[in-house]
Amino acid sequence: MAEARIRRGGTARLSSAKGRASAGKSGGGRGRALKRQSSLDRLVEMLPVSEATLQRMASWAIVGIFGAIVIAIAIFMGLPGMARQQAADLAARAGFEVDKVEVRGVERMDELPVYNIALGQVDRSMLSLDLPRVRSEMLKLGWVKDARISRRLPDTLVVDIVERDPVAVWQHGGQLHLIDVSGVVLQSVSASAMPDLPLVVGPNANRQTAGLNRLMENAPALKPMLAGATWVGNRRWDLRFQSGETLSLPEGDKDSAGALVNFARMDGVNRLLGRGIVKFDMRDPDRFVLRLPQGQVEEKPMDDAAKDNGAKDVAAATPGEEG
Repeated sequence: MAEARIRRGGTARLSSAKGRASAGKSGGGRGRALKRQSSLDRLVEMLPVSEATLQRMASWAIVGIFGAIVIAIAIFMGLPGMARQQAADLAARAGFEVDKVEVRGVERMDELPVYNIALGQVDRSMLSLDLPRVRSEMLKLGWVKDARISRRLPDTLVVDIVERDPVAVWQHGGQLHLIDVSGVVLQSVSASAMPDLPLVVGPNANRQTAGLNRLMENAPALKPMLAGATWVGNRRWDLRFQSGETLSLPEGDKDSAGALVNFARMDGVNRLLGRGIVKFDMRDPDRFVLRLPQGQVEEKPMDDAAKDNGAKDVAAATPGEEG
C-alpha cells in the first residue's frame, strides 16, 4: 500500500511539474504576443492620423480596388464605346449633326470633292465626328496642300483649304496634267483649254520641275520666253522658246546653268532668238552648234559673239547635218 501511494504521489508531483512548465511556456507565448501587439500599437500611434481616419482610408482603398475591377470589366465588354455611340446618336437626334459645310481658301479647284468627303462620313454626329480622318481624306485631293477642319455648332463643318499653285503642264503618255512645283498632279487638262504655263515633256519630267525653275532663275531674261522643256533621257533638258527655237543643254546642274548663262549673254549681244534658227546645241562646252533652216547661212558676228562667251568652235548645220 505504501508503495502505491508513493507512485501516486510521484505521479502527481510529476504532473504538477509538467503543468507548471506548460503554464510557464504558455505564459511566455502570451507575453511575446502582447509584446508584438504593443509594438504595432506604438507604430500606429506614431502616425499623424487617427485610427478612425486609417479605417476610412482602408475602406476607400477597398472601394477603389473594386471600382477599378468594375471599370476593367466594362472596358473589356466594350461598354464605354457603346455609351459614346449612344451619346453621339442622342446628339445627332438633337440637331448636332453635320448638315452644312463651309469651304474657305478655294480659288481654282472644284469644291465638290470637298463636300463629298465632309458629308459622306458614316458617323456625322458633331460629338463623335473623326476630324483627323476627314483631314487625311482631304489631303488625298491633288489640289489640297493643307487643310484644317473645325466644328461650328450646332451643324456646320468648316474646312480651310490651302491650295497648291500650278506652275506647268506635264505631257506624258498622250495626256496633259496640271502640276505644281513639286510635280504633284493637280488635275487633267485638255489641249483646247491649255493654261498659259510652260509645258514639260517626258517621263519623270514632272518631278524635275523644281530643278527647271531653279535653272531658269540663272537667266531671268529668258524665263518669260520659255514655252516648254523636254526632260531627255532622265538626265538633261531641251528648252523650247516661244519664238520656236530649241536649246539643248548639257547634263548636270552646274554645267547646264553655265551653258544657259552663256546663251543668255550671247542672246543679249547678238539677239539669237527670233532669227529663224531651228536649234542651238550647247551639250559640248567647247562647241556651239546652230541648226539652220535649209539653205540659210548664218552671219559671222554671231560666231564671234559665241567665241567671246567661251565656245572654241562654232558650227552651223542644216537639217540632217547637225553635229
